Amino acid sequence: MSTMSLSPPISRTSEAQESVTRRLFWLSIGVFFIGGFLSASVGLLVPQLKSVLALDYKSALLIQLAFHSSYLLFALPAALSVVRIGYMRAIAAGLTVMAAGCLALVLAQGMRQFLLVLGALLLLSAGQTVLQIAANTVVTVIGPSRRSAFRLNLLQGFNSLGTVLGPLVSAPFLLADIAPGARVEVTASIPFIAIGAGLATLATFYIAHRALLADAPSAAGDYLPRDWTRQIFAVLGERRLLWGACAIFLYVGAEVTIGTLMTNVLMLPNRLALEPVSAGRLVSLYWAGAMIGRFAGAWLMTWIAEARLLVYAALAAIMLTVAAALLPGAAGAGALIAVGLCNAIMYPTIYALAMPRDSSKAPLASMWLCMAVVGGAIVPLLTGMAADAIGLLPALLLPAACYVGIALFAALCVRGGEAAS
Repeated sequence: MSTMSLSPPISRTSEAQESVTRRLFWLSIGVFFIGGFLSASVGLLVPQLKSVLALDYKSALLIQLAFHSSYLLFALPAALSVVRIGYMRAIAAGLTVMAAGCLALVLAQGMRQFLLVLGALLLLSAGQTVLQIAANTVVTVIGPSRRSAFRLNLLQGFNSLGTVLGPLVSAPFLLADIAPGARVEVTASIPFIAIGAGLATLATFYIAHRALLADAPSAAGDYLPRDWTRQIFAVLGERRLLWGACAIFLYVGAEVTIGTLMTNVLMLPNRLALEPVSAGRLVSLYWAGAMIGRFAGAWLMTWIAEARLLVYAALAAIMLTVAAALLPGAAGAGALIAVGLCNAIMYPTIYALAMPRDSSKAPLASMWLCMAVVGGAIVPLLTGMAADAIGLLPALLLPAACYVGIALFAALCVRGGEAAS
């Protein structure tokens, strides 16, 4: 039996490729939007359950540990499933698992069982792991490579739109009348019931379009090589991929930490002293900054090199996060909210810069990048431990340090680009 190649020897006309790229883009909008809506809504479970179950910060942030640790646990089988069954079927499978996770979360909320909530979040994020690898990678490799960062930033703008609407819509349900020992009302599950229905609908659309990429180059699917175990580690020979994975670890950790703890920060007497629902809704401004920045970033990338723009964004994020920890009142609160604008281009730009030039390596490379999302589990937990020990505001210096690492990765890419030119 001959060894199968990672790149199927099939080509299409330029016109047909453009048609596939356009249809794929429109399908992807729903995936990116609902992913953002879900992530922002899950973040509101932290202040909800912290209050209702009287948890400390470390315990409450186990929610983000459960939601993001699956990226480490399931990234390998997710990547292999993408290679084996193809991008479209993998996305449909991921959406279906996420819908089941939403149902499990609704049941766990009603039972007020913290361990069941964590288990439901793990199931939910298992499906999201498949989605991250398949959806981000297919947008990067299907279509002109020189426009990959632009396409991904534009779609991440719709992801940010979901994160903006998530707190606005979900906060009145999740954060209303929360108090130690309070009963979780059925209405608190409405956001996750709606998200589950949306995920099931999207899965149906992807199943209906499962043959869309059948003839596309680099479409992945049914060509798993014999030596895939060697290739999993061999792909780490790509220097940018290795450092890019570290940068994504730091970025997701910082973004999730700030977005999750912002409600509690805004409730502090020496910041805005808001009540829970108002503070939760105001978090939408943080995600709105990311949304505006991603659309603006996609435009700026037509004028400024992606790596250089990433340097500027990381440096601004460092200054704003430090300011949020030090400045009192509205100034500190405003600085923390403004970090969202700096976050805007980070994930899609790091992802695109880190991907190998050889598109046949994309599924396995994306596995490592997706595993790095576990930063969203580890950095918030470490920050929660720091908040319990030294206070919530000084603990913000930990995500500030994460942005330093991102700035170093961006500078490395700038130097690499200048050396290649």
